[in-house]
Order: sequence, then structure tokens, then C-alpha cells
Amino acid sequence: MTDAVTDWLLDADPALRWQVLRDLLDAPEEAWSAERIRVETEGWGARLLALADADGQWAGAAFWPSGLTEEDWRREGQPWTATSFSLDLVREFGLPPDCPSARRAVALVGRNSRWEEGDQPFWEGEVEECINARAVTTGVYFGVDMAPVVDRLVGEQLADGGWNCERARGSVRASFDTTINVLEALLAFERATGGTPGSRAARRAGEEYLLARSLFRRLSTGEPAAGRYLVPTHPSRWEYDVLRGLDHFRLADALDGDRRDPRLAEAVGVVRSRRGADGRWALERTARGRVWFAVDDGVGRPSRWVTLRALRVLRWWDR
Repeated sequence: MTDAVTDWLLDADPALRWQVLRDLLDAPEEAWSAERIRVETEGWGARLLALADADGQWAGAAFWPSGLTEEDWRREGQPWTATSFSLDLVREFGLPPDCPSARRAVALVGRNSRWEEGDQPFWEGEVEECINARAVTTGVYFGVDMAPVVDRLVGEQLADGGWNCERARGSVRASFDTTINVLEALLAFERATGGTPGSRAARRAGEEYLLARSLFRRLSTGEPAAGRYLVPTHPSRWEYDVLRGLDHFRLADALDGDRRDPRLAEAVGVVRSRRGADGRWALERTARGRVWFAVDDGVGRPSRWVTLRALRVLRWWDR
């Protein structure tokens, strides 16, 4: 990494800067944690927290923003402003889970937010695997007991080792998108609690689902399962891409030992190939739909978030 790229990454919001210090520069904990604390009171973190409603929700709802119509959805794309996706971003920003704002948000969401699908309390999850998985990842981060939802996800694993949010509608084949969401949830749960025999076995089987497909290929034909899987996106929301898959194995490394499986090499090559001549990665794709505010400079422009994620994956792979 060049000094120019480092300086560019550090000339950013605290939500990103603390992760650069920790993951790329090996700064001592007192340095990156001091920067991380600022997420609560400065920049994107403080801005997003301030957009919450008085009852702790965002956009008045768990998943479907209050007042949104099906016509709005068709015209604008899926919205990303409700509680579920806002909490995802707060977590990605690295809001310290024990800070006053985090404790308040978790308590209020638990008290007031309920899923549209069946009126279940937010931290109890609903029925769809992707939604439940992200709730687990965020809940575990903020210290919520998500064990019952984890047990449900383990029980919903398909015969091929992955998961599919269309399972309830009859799907028997896993999808990359659902599988990465559930794997992230199981890993977060295991890192926080040690996991259960069932959750650990399910995670390993789900990881094998991805590895057997080189993180992006169809098992049946060897062809890329979807072109978008080769293009890192941000924010990831519910969508899969090879960088997200690689980042999962990077994090699993801390629990399992060296997870640099040779079957990851092709996906690593894909990530390297998308690096610009200036050492940065552009934001090539992002999901349509309402957002509270942008955290990148736009499609086609260099992305600090994609560059950070790519550099820390390559640093892990090349160590």
C-alpha cells in the first residue's frame, strides 16, 4: 500500500479511520480505540444515531419504512432506511457496543420495534433467513442473547450446506446471498459465545458450500453464478460478492487458525484485478433505494470502504 493511499484512507470519517489504524497500520489498541470512541459523537455514526425516532426505530419500522408503498418500492428500489439496515450500518461503523448511545438504541429497539411479517419483537427475529441472520450479527455485536434465532438458522440449513431465503417457498438449493448472511451470523455468535456444536458444524458446512464453488462459481457448470458476485459493492446489505466472502474467511481465521484455503485463490485474484492503477478500488456497484446519506463518493469514484476491505483481505492473504 502506498503512502498516498494510506493518507487518503486516513483522511476520512472516524468510522473508517479507526479500522484503518487497527487493520492496516497495526496501531496500538489505545490509538484505534480512541478513534473508535468518536463514532458515537462525530461523523456518520453520530449523524445516523441522530436520525433515529424517539422510540429508537429508524423510519418508523423494523424493515419496511413507515408510509412506504409498493409503488414506491417498485419505482425506487428496496429502501435502506428502516431499523434493520440502519443498525447494520451502525455496527459497520464500529459504534462501541458499551457506549451510552448503543445501550439506549438496543433497549429501545427491543422495546418498540416489531417485524412487519408477524409482529415479533425485533431481537426475536422473524421467519426469513437473511433478515434473521443480520439481526443475529447485529444483536450479538451489541450483546443481545440471540441463541434462539441461531438455533432456528441452524435448523434451516439445506442439504447442500448453504441457506436460501426462499426455502419456505420450496427452494431446496442454497444461494450465495443467503449463505453469506447466515455464515456471518454464525461466526459472530461463535466469536462472542463460543457457539454450540450445532452452530459450529453448520458454519463449517456453509463455508464448504462456498469453497466448493471457489466463492463464485456454479457447482454444476463451473461458470460464474452471477456477474455481480465478481464486483465488490458497498454497503453490502443482503448481497453477496467475492470480497464479502473473503472477508468472512479472514475473520474466521482468528478462531480456526489459518483459513487461507487454496480454493480462495481465484476469488483473491478477482479482487486484485479490480484495483486501479492508483492503488485504490472504485465503487462499481451499489444497490438502488432510499438511504439516509451516502458513505461513498458515488459509483465510478474511488471508494474508501471497498479499498479498506480489499486491502485488509489481501494483507491477510499475503501475510
